[in-house]
Amino acid sequence: MMIQHDAMNMVRSGLMARIDAIAAQGGTISLPRICEQIDIIRHDARAYGLEPLERLASTLESALARHGLGPVVLSYLDLMRDAVESEDTSPEASQVFLAALSLRIGH
Repeated sequence: MMIQHDAMNMVRSGLMARIDAIAAQGGTISLPRICEQIDIIRHDARAYGLEPLERLASTLESALARHGLGPVVLSYLDLMRDAVESEDTSPEASQVFLAALSLRIGH
């Protein structure tokens, strides 16, 4: 069981590093590059059963497709960090994160 926990910690650590790398690039990241990175995060989240993170990443991909880059990306990234750290990967947790996102971005 410990090996499985350690492996999941490595996955979470890698996902956090990707999110932080996107945030660190601030306004200099290109739309194609952020879309590529978010897609990788979404794919990994799905592969490891991190549904809240997968849903947030998918929602961010849709927002980027509709509106392009903007300051709202940082709100997504903040919540994505929280989702990576959350032990709750249930559909209900996904709804909570999406509701929090809605409140942050005013939709």
